[in-house]
Amino acid sequence: MVNNGINLKDIYCGKRVFITGDTGFKGSWLSLWLSELGADVLGYALEPQRDRDHFNLIGLDKITHHINGDIRDYAKVKKVFNDFQPEFLFHLAAQSLVKVSYQEPKLTLDTNIGGSLNILELVRLSSTLRSAIYVTSDKCYKNKESAQGYREEDELGGYDPYSASKAAAEIIFSAYRDSFLNKKEGLGAASARAGNVIGGGDWTQNRIVPDCIKALESNELIKLRSPDSTRPWQHVLDPLLGYLALAAKMYANPQKYSGSWNFGPKSQSIRRVYDLTARILKFWGKDKSQISVSS
Repeated sequence: MVNNGINLKDIYCGKRVFITGDTGFKGSWLSLWLSELGADVLGYALEPQRDRDHFNLIGLDKITHHINGDIRDYAKVKKVFNDFQPEFLFHLAAQSLVKVSYQEPKLTLDTNIGGSLNILELVRLSSTLRSAIYVTSDKCYKNKESAQGYREEDELGGYDPYSASKAAAEIIFSAYRDSFLNKKEGLGAASARAGNVIGGGDWTQNRIVPDCIKALESNELIKLRSPDSTRPWQHVLDPLLGYLALAAKMYANPQKYSGSWNFGPKSQSIRRVYDLTARILKFWGKDKSQISVSS
């Protein structure tokens, strides 16, 4: 596959790629894609939560290598990483839900800050790594209710534990990049910020598409709390292609492409929550009477 003049198969075929969070929605798709490109993939993550999570549906543990583990366990993840000696790293493991961050703030902060710090230590100490993608979220930006899309130089911050954890993870990444990683010859390191990713295999709670499908399966109304809110929806393969292209570019030219990058759709792709729900009903459902708007 060629992207912006880069043949991804030429870059990744035969390379050792370490992925944290491969049992998750984005991580499982990325692992599958890299396997199709001929990479030697090792995933490290907690066990999948549901039988029909994408990881289980495609039998990813039969396609790539996988080890159950928690990124908060530094001794274990360090041993797995060092034994594998990867050339590429994609860090996606996280507690990824705002609502859960209110219920489990310490878990969220320990995972998204402390766990990510463990991964940065592996990058700092590695002698084999050439390219590292450190995935956070567009929630790392301080929400000023602006109509303009976020830019990489915008202020970081967070009013909820999840957003705060992602802002903190970005600050720590920046400190490691400036203090250590930029000084390692031949290593490229970048943080990747994306949000509102949708696609097949996502059964996470409190996300619009899986919530719609589960309601339709149960013949229940789809309940929308903020139908007029707009989101920059993007299909899961779009940011993943961006991560793959960025890692490939850093592999060839680490100084030019290291840094922080936003990944999102064009402005005309922004849609209301209600519009996305109505489109889901167009393909799987009866009519808009199946939508219930709650305050």
